[in-house]
Amino acid sequence: MPDVIRILSDLHYGDRGSRIKSLPTLAPLFEGATSLVLNGDTLDTRPGPNPAATTALRGEVRQFFDHSAPPTTFLSGNHDPDYSAHHTLDLAGGQIFITHGDIIFDDLVPWSQDAPVIRQLLAKELAALTPAARDQLDARLGVYRRVAATIPQRHQSERNRLKYTLGFMKDTVWPPDRVLRVLGAWRRGPGLAANLARRHRPAARFAIIGHIHHPGFWHQEGVTVLNTGSFCPPLGGCVIDVTPDHLALRRIIEKHGELRLGRTVAEFALA
Repeated sequence: MPDVIRILSDLHYGDRGSRIKSLPTLAPLFEGATSLVLNGDTLDTRPGPNPAATTALRGEVRQFFDHSAPPTTFLSGNHDPDYSAHHTLDLAGGQIFITHGDIIFDDLVPWSQDAPVIRQLLAKELAALTPAARDQLDARLGVYRRVAATIPQRHQSERNRLKYTLGFMKDTVWPPDRVLRVLGAWRRGPGLAANLARRHRPAARFAIIGHIHHPGFWHQEGVTVLNTGSFCPPLGGCVIDVTPDHLALRRIIEKHGELRLGRTVAEFALA
């Protein structure tokens, strides 16, 4: 049987809104995979009101994936900027470029109430780089990760159901123009991701991101952009399987309280 690299993202483990209430419920999603890639936002490691709880989550994730999952490569995201030193991954001889996706925006999360502050912090740090470094993806991602690490957890750290719901509404859907920002990020995201790949990975045929929680695929002038969605509502998520000769986007479904692999949404041949 060929090797199967399975890519997931945006588990948001520890967030009350995540479908993952315990890590073992992920086990059915590992069936048939020889290795895993977790493309950012596996958990939230940013400053929060309960550092001990964050430390415990880090330990749970590490313990589970070290002992109960196929070999796993973690990539960083804006919620877990310090969990991994790896921010990108290239597969299939450079045909596939993987990164969390927040790098495509100049404010990390355009829909967030923190966006104006983030935009200022990013601009300040990027301006401090040399012109050559400013154009290097690794240097820019380093800036994005440092800034992300200063943004505090908000509703993500709340355990009380009612307070969580109110915090989620405040952080995500209020005021009403925030919904428009989310829709705008969904609309612009694929094109921005393709531009990123064309600039920094010109040989890549596929760009894989998460971040905006919008699963699907889009053909963008020579680059096919795929998004794995998330384990949070409302749109759910997908996995991406990479074998030596093809790439497949598959839905994640919930059945009998377990998360399982669903139908194949799209398949692409690898050269």
